[in-house]
Amino acid sequence: MHSSLGHTTHRPWPLPDEEWTWKQSWLHLAFIHYPIDANAVQARIPTNLRVQEFDGTAWVGIVPFLMCDVRRGNLPSFSTLGAFPEVNLRTYVECNGRPGVWFFSLDADSWPVVLGGRVLYGAPYFKASMSHTLEGAGFRIESVRARDGTCFRATCLPVGPAFRSRPGSFEHWMAERYCLYSRVRGATICTDVHHRPWPLQAADIQVHQSDLMAAEGLMAGEGAPRCHFSSGVEVVSYAPYRTDKFLEQALLPITGQAGHASLHAAQRPAPVAWANDEPRARTA
Repeated sequence: MHSSLGHTTHRPWPLPDEEWTWKQSWLHLAFIHYPIDANAVQARIPTNLRVQEFDGTAWVGIVPFLMCDVRRGNLPSFSTLGAFPEVNLRTYVECNGRPGVWFFSLDADSWPVVLGGRVLYGAPYFKASMSHTLEGAGFRIESVRARDGTCFRATCLPVGPAFRSRPGSFEHWMAERYCLYSRVRGATICTDVHHRPWPLQAADIQVHQSDLMAAEGLMAGEGAPRCHFSSGVEVVSYAPYRTDKFLEQALLPITGQAGHASLHAAQRPAPVAWANDEPRARTA
């Protein structure tokens, strides 16, 4: 059993009943969040997802990190992948009451991950030449996208003690999310993930260059970004499923967790062959 599966009380809904399919570690992360107009974000996500807000605004996050120990089930890790840097541009959404993450882009220095992520999950991965260099307690990240030179360069230094986010805080709202949304052949899909609660620290982050938002036609609102660091978590993920297969009436309350919902295995469909369902709001 994966070590994280013994720690589940922090989850907003129970673990899926089936076995997890992939394992990986997300290490040495920065979370850089900018306020943004909710209408601008809503126009760029599928119509069955709703953008979420905190403090009266939507948020986009830039999250660079190091991906390690990627493996399928309990098989040995893929030695050809090793450890590689990644940086994603994300926002926060919900579908049928389930809060999750929507990615506008993911840059990775790994062709297998880029191709596999696009084909299997519909994730908007791009191959990039990247470096993730540890510097003291922090790190330096550099990324240049192969296709068009879209660039991201930053340094991150954690400050202060590590903490676990408090429910109701911005840190808890942005970090404690346990599903990822994407599109495959016109269908919106959901991938459940699990890990222990994020260990977070405040961070001094210097962004030296960032073209990621401009590449997606997004513009941050006024105000300084909210910046955090995490040493990382070990993650398991489950088989993706179509969101149009779970309905509002299938969401049942969890005993002792008012306001949350559960999607049991009998209500959670097995992976299916994808078919078109609705037009995508954002064109590539």
